[in-house]
Order: sequence, then C-alpha cells, then structure tokens
Amino acid sequence: MRMSLSLLPFMAVMAAVVVASNFLVQFPVDLTLGALNLADLLTWGAFTYPVAFLVTDLANRRFGPSTARLVVLCGFVAAVALSVWLATPRIAVASGSAFLAAQLLDVSIFDRLRNRVWWLPPLASTIIGSCLDTLIFFGLAFSQIAGVLGPGDAFASEAAPLLGLLAVEAPRWVSWALGDLMVKLMVGLAMLAPYGALMPVLAPRGRA
Repeated sequence: MRMSLSLLPFMAVMAAVVVASNFLVQFPVDLTLGALNLADLLTWGAFTYPVAFLVTDLANRRFGPSTARLVVLCGFVAAVALSVWLATPRIAVASGSAFLAAQLLDVSIFDRLRNRVWWLPPLASTIIGSCLDTLIFFGLAFSQIAGVLGPGDAFASEAAPLLGLLAVEAPRWVSWALGDLMVKLMVGLAMLAPYGALMPVLAPRGRA
C-alpha cells in the first residue's frame, strides 16, 4: 500500500494523543468536590485518550479499514517509542498493548457498521474499544498480577474507597479504571460532534 501524504496528519495526531495520554495517566485529578476526592477516581489521561478513537474512525471512514489499521500501527510505533522516554517502561507496555487491541477492534466494529446510521459506527466502536482499552491498560499498568512487567506505582496500589464514595475498599487503580472509563465514554459521546462536522470534509474515497 503506497503511503499517502494525506495520512500523515492522522498518524501525527494519533501519536500525539497516545503520548499525551501515557504521560497524563500518571497524574490523578487532584480536585475535591464535597466528600468526593477525584484523585481516587480519575487521571488526566481519560480526557485525552478518546480522541484516538475519533482519529481512527475518521481515517476508517475516509480511507477504509486497511488504511485505518496502518494509521493505528504507525501511531502505535511512534507513541510507544516516545512513551518509553516520557513514561515508565511498564506504562509504555501497558499502553501499547491496550492501544493496539482496542484500536484494531474499533476498526473492525466501525467497518461492520459503516453503512448504518452515521452516528452508530463511531459510537459503538468507541464504547466497546474503550472498555477493552481500560481493562488491558489498567490491568497491566497497575495490578500486582502484572508486576512481572516492572515495579508498579505504590500510590496506585494503596487501598481506597471504591470510586471515592463506597464503603468497599479496593486498590486505588481500580477506581481510576472505573472513573477513567466513565469519562472516556462521556468524551467519546462528545466526539460525535466533531465526527459529524468533519463527515462532509472527509468523504469516503472507497474501501482501502
């Protein structure tokens, strides 16, 4: 497949989004709302990562699934290479594994639904992809089971009230995972607006 210059913006944005998310996921949202401490619930990475699904879906709509997978793979290579420098190796491995699995699943779901009502392919692929990404990333990045990948974050492993509110305690990263997933789903829903706005500009060129 011949590399087209028109793919470069997609690849550049994809790499930038994943690198930023890998870095920001290490920082809890240090805000308190009444009795709720958001540091027990969210990291800043949740607000940036859903943009990756927007990039994948727009590339899929414009060029087709094969080229969308190429965008994912190129963004993956660049992002992991930079993430090893900006984040810890364990974060880079976790992010790379989660990113690749979730984005490739997103491509397949979007392609299967591409002829349905315009909002269904990006919404369904983003929801399912976000769930898979969250499960893989937080499981590998912070759980004790995946400790073979390297030392974990002691703060993430500390026990804390689940979701910052419930009486049940769990490792802090479990609340981060649930909180990040909720934010990812909300941001993913909001991404329907730019997707819909860009549809006329990025009209399909045919299946790649």
